[in-house]
Amino acid sequence: MIYIKFQDLSSEKQEELLQVSREHVTYLYGDSIKKYVDETGADYDSLIDEEMIKNLYTYSYVFNI
Repeated sequence: MIYIKFQDLSSEKQEELLQVSREHVTYLYGDSIKKYVDETGADYDSLIDEEMIKNLYTYSYVFNI
């Protein structure tokens, strides 16, 4: 669960959430994505970015007002 202050939806906070999601995706799927990239020649960073954004929707958020 991710706790966010409702007043703190700044671009810095958004970037922090994206970074957390990127690290989570890299930890969970990094090896399988690397294997896929080696087989197909796809761009690793763009695949991680796509999965990172999808991963944000799986989190539970609690907004403190």
